[in-house]
Amino acid sequence: MSAAVEKLREAAGRPVEVVDAADGLRPALNVCRARSAVVVRLAEGIGPAEIGAGIAGWRRTLLVADGEELVPIDPKDAVTRRWTAPEAVLCLADNEFLRSNDGWALPDDAFASRTHVLGAEVRAFVLARLAPRPGVLVWDVLAGSGAVGVECARLGAAVIAVEPDPVQCVRIIANASAHGVDVRVEESEPDPSALPRPDAVFVGRGDLAAVKSSAAVSAKRVVVATESVDEIVPARDALQAAGYEVEGVHWTASRLLDSGFAPAVPVTVLWGTKK
Repeated sequence: MSAAVEKLREAAGRPVEVVDAADGLRPALNVCRARSAVVVRLAEGIGPAEIGAGIAGWRRTLLVADGEELVPIDPKDAVTRRWTAPEAVLCLADNEFLRSNDGWALPDDAFASRTHVLGAEVRAFVLARLAPRPGVLVWDVLAGSGAVGVECARLGAAVIAVEPDPVQCVRIIANASAHGVDVRVEESEPDPSALPRPDAVFVGRGDLAAVKSSAAVSAKRVVVATESVDEIVPARDALQAAGYEVEGVHWTASRLLDSGFAPAVPVTVLWGTKK
């Protein structure tokens, strides 16, 4: 391991992940977006400016190993500064996010919610289709309480939750904090041009405009969950029109209680894979 990386590891004052920009800028940025302390080994054409620009919108500071110096800098200033011999960058969050090791598809009551969250049984299936992992960016569109986005972050993905309801945005932040992960929250309708391109997108309701705008970013995978039968065919057609191969399943799970079985809310899940 290089001397520059060792210096940054020591300066972090906490456990760090080390990623290599030579393996790709986007995966390195997504680890920085998801984790609280990451050292990026720089590569040709990928320096502090590219790292700083890529983490705009996340609460991060940088420490750059530039020759013999360690230079603390705001990400936006790293874009315009002239560097001499940068070797590595430490991307550091203000607070330390925990790593969760207690499974996934958490119980529904693990999330504060206005009404109900996507049931754990369906959520497990959705996570399998989204395939969240370190180095991947997931959009959680019409996120509601953010349960899916929080679960993706717990599995190591970088997550942007897009939700126009300000009350729900507060819930997303609270749920992310409760589970020790970082989820960037955008209080708006989805705007593909304003956000980093995702690897996977989850659309929490079958709203046709949201499905179309999510499909337009050409992520590898788009998953849509809807409780309305009327939204199934338009959502499928929108995904197919955007070049996705579409499959789907209708979930009607019932949970075992002391008094018998209690039916959960039926949900249809569509998923599109880019051709």
